[in-house]
Amino acid sequence: MSKPVSISFEETNLDAVAAAEGRICVLVPLEGNLGQEARRVNRLSRGAIERMRAAQGEEAKVGDHAALAWPMGLAAQAVDVVFLPRRCTVEEARKAGAKLAQQRGGKDVLVLAGNHPKAAEIAMGLALRDYGFDDHKTADAAPDARKVRFMVSKPEEVSAAAEPLLAVAEGVFFTRDLVNEPANVLTTSEFAARLEAMRGIGLEVEILEERALEDLGMGALLSVGEGSDSPSKVAVMQWNGGDKEAAPLALVGKGVVFDTGGISLKPAAGMEDMTMDMGGAGVVAGVMRALALRKAKANVVGLVGLVENMPSGRATRPGDVVTSMKGDTIEVINTDAEGRLVLCDVMHYAQDRFKPAAMIDLATLTGAIIIGLGHEKAGVFANDDALCNQFLKAADSENEGAWRMPLGQAYADQLKSRIADLKNTGGRPAGSVTAAEFLHRFVQEGVPWIHLDIAGVASVKTDTAYAPKGATGWGVMALNRLVADQFETGE
Repeated sequence: MSKPVSISFEETNLDAVAAAEGRICVLVPLEGNLGQEARRVNRLSRGAIERMRAAQGEEAKVGDHAALAWPMGLAAQAVDVVFLPRRCTVEEARKAGAKLAQQRGGKDVLVLAGNHPKAAEIAMGLALRDYGFDDHKTADAAPDARKVRFMVSKPEEVSAAAEPLLAVAEGVFFTRDLVNEPANVLTTSEFAARLEAMRGIGLEVEILEERALEDLGMGALLSVGEGSDSPSKVAVMQWNGGDKEAAPLALVGKGVVFDTGGISLKPAAGMEDMTMDMGGAGVVAGVMRALALRKAKANVVGLVGLVENMPSGRATRPGDVVTSMKGDTIEVINTDAEGRLVLCDVMHYAQDRFKPAAMIDLATLTGAIIIGLGHEKAGVFANDDALCNQFLKAADSENEGAWRMPLGQAYADQLKSRIADLKNTGGRPAGSVTAAEFLHRFVQEGVPWIHLDIAGVASVKTDTAYAPKGATGWGVMALNRLVADQFETGE
């Protein structure tokens, strides 16, 4: 499993700067006096820092980066100058850290942060961006001795502030690793095993096997995996860090480890990307890991439906009718609209068993949401304005794009079936909305609920501010923030 870069915090020792190897980072304001750390590097490099700041001139912006290779008077390979005033935003600090990660190149880094109030956030950004999924590469397989040291005025305080942030970064990495894994490695059984291993960090983990799912009546979920040799499963992860009497927040994730489309077979072009169709389950797993690592004072249960959608002689056919755990019958119009069949049973089970205070499901559910929102924002569908606004605020604070989409009876009417209680697809018009309305039918009265369609943001083709191309880990930080802001209890 990928781990964030090793980051330590120590008291500032200016006399040790000249001999530091690797890369040195100094934080420089756009104008005004240099801090003592930058002044020391400036003196050792015979005025290079001031000359670099002067060269930037009035065009310099917060977060801009400049590098000085093999600086005179220092043992370091390079000095990275980041233009970051003390009064910067969390986003500016994190992006500054992310730029340092991109420059690191496998070298040790010494960050001279001094008394900068956002030192912990700089560390968070550096950790998030310092990621690469190399598990299946044979070249350069030697482990990277990744060490980053922060020299700060109050190391204990900064370390305490950074600890929960770096726990969240580890949760993001866990999600990215799961989403990046090929399907021949991350089978339903391997996925379940990785979740079971989180018992070691304090999570309660239970795996429901096919026989148990049959006994529960999860006919919709089981119908998706009928054509696969990989057994369908439901994993239940519990973190009970809040008041004993407090109802939990339920997180539900779609975990289709590979999606061929089933009998409604997808086109060959791009099908290799369907290893990421378990992205919703990956985010739930990452959030649960983050909450356990930072010992959140909240009660949260994460449930994921793990299946593989394959064509075979046993596979569910278009036109078949299956029965959900709730008891509703579903006419399967398109076997490639399978995620909602998985989610509806897990959502019903989550509500029946845990009586949650609120429920949020996540899924790489529809291509239609990508047409509507591209790869910048996830689609947010909700039956409760307060919960929706709380999530949108949390997502915005963590710089994770999200946009509210509509619900309505007219969309639900598109799911009416001639032979069953409903169909699993309402056709092309408003495809992401009708998918959400399908799930809405399985939300019990009085339960605040959000559906997050993350098809466009779970894995992307270009680098982002905090991740290289591939899996982003979108949603771990936003949901962790929501838990911290709205569901933490106790002292």
